[in-house]
Amino acid sequence: MSTRTIPVVSLAALTAGSPADRADFVRVFGGALREFGFVSVIDHGVPREQILDVYTDIESFFARPEEEKLATVVPGAGGNRGYVAFGKEHAKNSPIGDLKEFFHVGREIPSLGAPAKNAWPVHPASFRARTTTLYEALEGVAGKLLEALAEHFSLPADTFSKMIVGGNSILRLIHYPKLADRFVPGAVRAAEHEDINLITLLCEATTSGLEILTRDGTWLAVEAPPGHIVVDSGDMLARITGGVVPSTTHRVVNPPSPEADTVRYSLPFFVHPFPECVLEPLDLPGAGPKAPTVTAQGFLEERLRAIGLLG
Repeated sequence: MSTRTIPVVSLAALTAGSPADRADFVRVFGGALREFGFVSVIDHGVPREQILDVYTDIESFFARPEEEKLATVVPGAGGNRGYVAFGKEHAKNSPIGDLKEFFHVGREIPSLGAPAKNAWPVHPASFRARTTTLYEALEGVAGKLLEALAEHFSLPADTFSKMIVGGNSILRLIHYPKLADRFVPGAVRAAEHEDINLITLLCEATTSGLEILTRDGTWLAVEAPPGHIVVDSGDMLARITGGVVPSTTHRVVNPPSPEADTVRYSLPFFVHPFPECVLEPLDLPGAGPKAPTVTAQGFLEERLRAIGLLG
């Protein structure tokens, strides 16, 4: 296990700092994504109380009877809205389902029809308002970070951020039960995988377990302490940048001992382009061979099939 840590940057340096502060943020943020595919952001402006309120509702929702949760499954959505049952999702190279259940909240996009409509649970009553508020706050942070990344590459400021206007971004609310309660031999909480999207904003989780695979082939534990949002780059961004920004393999490991076997909740926000957005490779120094152009929706559906969520 590597003892290195991912860099930490303050978003306030970008939004309210001096020109030198801003330049330093752009350099460190972009460099961290290029080296690790991961970076931790503080002073991001999302009140911690908003995050904790959603965690309260997550715990309440996942404690509801199974039939009540299943009532919020969205047919034909490929798990991209509503409830996804325990063990349903698996990593693209693993036949064994992950030890988790989750719920997706997204923007309702008319062009995608019924599969892009949210299915709100009845209980808890605050669920819809709180998750929507957090969704909007995280989307605002994502736009600023994508503008900083464009500046890092000396591209027009809206090169990446314009892709997420009206985007198909998803707030995922995850419940990892205790292993003592629900365990499948050979399974882990989240098998090693890469994210599908542009970037992911991962709010502080309730316990540890996240690890990333570094360029030297070692696993590095990554924590998201109170006040931090961990940002990682996904397959879409790697495709656009020709691998200059990698889509880093990561996983959530099982608790190491019975004493550490606790429930885990986490809140990743998957930042997606609008469905018709063409993922056009950029001309960047050091980029690999250009991948064929594809729409964001086409790429998403391809990957959802690979992880068992879309038939």
